[in-house]
Amino acid sequence: MNYKKENGWNCINSREVVFDFSEGYKKFLDGAKTEREFVTEGIKLVEKNGFVNAEKKDKLTVGDKVYYVNRGKNLVLAVIGKEDIENGINYVVSHVDSPRLDLKGNPLYEDLDLAYMKTHYYGGIKKYQWASLPLALHGVVVLASGEKVEITIGEKDEDPVFTIPDILPHLSAKIQGDRKTGEVIKGEELQIIVGSIPSSIEDKDVKEKIKYTVLEILNRDYGMIEEDFISAELELVPAGRCRDLGFDRSMIGGYGQDDRICGYTSMMAIIDLKEIPERTAVCFLADKEEIGSTGSTGLKSDYINYVTGDMIYKLKGNFNEMMLRKTLWNSNAMSSDVNAGIDPIFRSVHDAQNAAKIGYGVVVTKYTGARGKSGTNDADAEYVGKIRKMLNNAKVNWQIGELGKVDEGGGGTVAMYLAHLGINTIDIGPALLAMHSPFEVSSKLDVYETYRAYKVFFRN
Repeated sequence: MNYKKENGWNCINSREVVFDFSEGYKKFLDGAKTEREFVTEGIKLVEKNGFVNAEKKDKLTVGDKVYYVNRGKNLVLAVIGKEDIENGINYVVSHVDSPRLDLKGNPLYEDLDLAYMKTHYYGGIKKYQWASLPLALHGVVVLASGEKVEITIGEKDEDPVFTIPDILPHLSAKIQGDRKTGEVIKGEELQIIVGSIPSSIEDKDVKEKIKYTVLEILNRDYGMIEEDFISAELELVPAGRCRDLGFDRSMIGGYGQDDRICGYTSMMAIIDLKEIPERTAVCFLADKEEIGSTGSTGLKSDYINYVTGDMIYKLKGNFNEMMLRKTLWNSNAMSSDVNAGIDPIFRSVHDAQNAAKIGYGVVVTKYTGARGKSGTNDADAEYVGKIRKMLNNAKVNWQIGELGKVDEGGGGTVAMYLAHLGINTIDIGPALLAMHSPFEVSSKLDVYETYRAYKVFFRN
């Protein structure tokens, strides 16, 4: 009669399967620390598993496996199902951007014989967590010639890294002593140190010779000049690999698990579909969620309509607006994003009865939002009931979860943008500890159970 949450480790048949799946997850994340890298690595993976670029196909038929790419930051995978597409699609929608630091458009300067670069943080971070931390530089630069150059510095053992030097505690009392938590390090203080050796150039017009040394290196290695920073997307992320966490190796620590944990598991779930699903299955990997899903690669854009419309046209040979609306209105979706795991150190911000626990399986979140459910989807009871029945029938370890106490704070996902299209939508993904930090913590069991949940959803 009673509802009881249970530790998932007591319910699984094989820990080896869980641990093996997590090895693939860690390896993938190590090579996909930005949204662009996730899409690039994702394309390599899906092409190895039989997916072809949809833009190369004039027609689609049942069983086809295709992918779409939008500006290098969205990747959409589809397996065409047996049913008429107008009966609806099963979407699993994740985001593959994560909180980080972006270089400003004109970042480089010299002061007191040190070269620095200025940054602008992206998404919700605790700024102090990014100081005195080894950072790697990832991204692309479009040179004056139009050539696009990819840059990754700080991930190989022989690479240099970068850091934001914090002030020593001996001298911090006046500068930081009275600051609130959010201002211990201020946004304009998030600057990386990048050099200290003066250039040997003998040019009277070059006054800042340490800055010039940095420019010489960038020009030698990447063909850059200073103006090229303006047409660059360069991101600073924590340097280093995902690691096993704990004596029992039951957890994973690493950067970017929000929300690449869902991006990877949903991608693997659709790759591993061995049979043709009844309804068309779509894995949609979005960008810009951490800043409101804006822009041409965020879920507020029209790209989901573009992809869905293209599939309708290539399946039926014709297309109209009503066909698209009918398809979307008959569709189901999982907004696959993470929830906050309850931490005994900070238990006061959670309602323990409704909070998610790591190691207890995938988290079903009926609503997110804040201040009276503002900015949420709030899935209807009928759809929650279907999802609950589906997970129970498949013996997936799952739990219900909320994002903190009612007046404590809150957050959102892409769920409401899917629901605006008429798609039945619910949030479902694993719980994390230290969410939005440079070193987030997940449970290996939850990673695997999230994969299982998405896979059974794709299977219908």
